[in-house]
Amino acid sequence: MTVSRRAVLKGLAASGIGAVTGGGAYGFLYARHQLGVTREALPVRGLPRALHGLRIGLITDVHRSEWVSHEDVNAAVTVLMNERPDLIILGGDYVTQSDRNYVGPAAEALAPLEAPHGVFGILGNHDDDRDMPAALTKKNVQMLKDARTRLVVHGEPLELVGIRYWTRKQADIAAVMHGASGTVVLLAHDPRRLTEAASLSIPLVLSGHTHGGQVVLPGLGAIAAQKFPVVAGIGRRDGTTMFVSRGVGTVYVPVRLNCPPEVVVLTLQAETA
Repeated sequence: MTVSRRAVLKGLAASGIGAVTGGGAYGFLYARHQLGVTREALPVRGLPRALHGLRIGLITDVHRSEWVSHEDVNAAVTVLMNERPDLIILGGDYVTQSDRNYVGPAAEALAPLEAPHGVFGILGNHDDDRDMPAALTKKNVQMLKDARTRLVVHGEPLELVGIRYWTRKQADIAAVMHGASGTVVLLAHDPRRLTEAASLSIPLVLSGHTHGGQVVLPGLGAIAAQKFPVVAGIGRRDGTTMFVSRGVGTVYVPVRLNCPPEVVVLTLQAETA
């Protein structure tokens, strides 16, 4: 029987993660607010020299809600803007369970984001297909719903291919990619799309969804995220590089343990032999 991530996280809370780790109250009161910035250099297969050093800002899994405040999201926005990335990616799950009460507030909190090459967003499994993308579009975020867009950076094409959470088949992803040239970056909320990306020889994938497990127990790890090929950080399969962010917010239980929220700045580098 498959056990959902929701059931695992709620089960951990119900069974008293505080008793197991001594950190339940800490995870609720403090740890989930201890936002940091993660800076990583990402090796990308076939990266042209002109794109070497390109800095991509990544914010994902905001989950604006009763438990994730405007101040929480605004802190993430401020931290990322201070890093001055060349372009910004929003990785989905702006609210929780498509709660329309927070669609406008989520978009409003993210509105200050801007970058020289633009701000682009995809949808996660908690986002509806109409109201959330419309609200973000009004805030100058270019939403990629099974769509691609071509940027030209220092004379080189950079293709951003954004897919919906429910777009999973390799053939469907290939159809969205059709006509792409130059360096392709797949924006996929779910890191399980690493399999399809590697089969399609996509050099780079950016994801979220896992929250890094959200609750990481000593000796046991990220129990709620064991089904994912990459739980957090950098992963590789064949010639494909993936980065998975731990995200900003929380879902199902408002607790983080040994898994702080983050905004991410990724610097692209040519893969060395």
